[in-house]
Amino acid sequence: MTYPTTRPATWFVTGTSRGLGLELTRQLLERGDNVAATSRSTEQLLVALGDIDTTRLLPLALDLGDEAAVASAVRAATDRFGSLDVVVNNAGYGFLAAVEEVTDAEARAMFDVQIFGVWNVLRAALPTMRASGHGHIINVSSIVGLAAFPGWGLYAAGKFALEGLTGSLAGEVAEFGIDVTLVEPGYMQTDFLKPSSLRLPSGTIAGYEAVRAMTEAHQAMPGTQLGDPVKAAAAIISVAVDGGAPLHQLLGSDSYAIASGHLESLRADIEAGRERAVSTDIVPA
Repeated sequence: MTYPTTRPATWFVTGTSRGLGLELTRQLLERGDNVAATSRSTEQLLVALGDIDTTRLLPLALDLGDEAAVASAVRAATDRFGSLDVVVNNAGYGFLAAVEEVTDAEARAMFDVQIFGVWNVLRAALPTMRASGHGHIINVSSIVGLAAFPGWGLYAAGKFALEGLTGSLAGEVAEFGIDVTLVEPGYMQTDFLKPSSLRLPSGTIAGYEAVRAMTEAHQAMPGTQLGDPVKAAAAIISVAVDGGAPLHQLLGSDSYAIASGHLESLRADIEAGRERAVSTDIVPA
């Protein structure tokens, strides 16, 4: 995609009432870009934006799990601004629990946001982008989408699915002039680990003391994370404006360190299983 230079770019951003999505919306408006910003509460978004000029803002109250509502929101954005240049799938929330503790309802609710909601946005936005021959999809994943940890099973499952979906998408839409990027942040000083964004299981199971300890440690973490959401939002904007970003764009030195360690561990795993892997080939007669 060639980022628009003769007109304001139009961004469609989900999950904008707090955290990274809010900061991204704030910076885009300050740049003079158009922003269709979705949130379950547009009132909360507008209050959070304060005295920022919202002339180029289209706030949209949206349940991402409602396919028809998502399609309507994307149409509203293109009707209002006349174009659709960048889509940022950012909406999400944390969930800390042992895999055994996650209920069916909790798992489905997570995937409604992290996968089915994203798919709804993509189905609605891609026809316009393909027709215009340009666009950029930025899916906000997590370092947990590359390296899973105990207690993060549900959240990781959603992000791993997002990574697979996005990898396939990138190969499919490149010929239409559409760029695709996965953003994989580490820990940032947002409210992601606070009660407003972090959910816990409806019931716990005795024996998972390590998961309980990990949960308590994460709940005590706000204010100590390395990641700066202001810099992260600026980095996401630069991904779209400058172009040329890799499919996997890590954000944060902690994310880089975890990903690097995971690559080494994965390589060791692959090599450890090599003999058994090659033993399953059909041997020509």
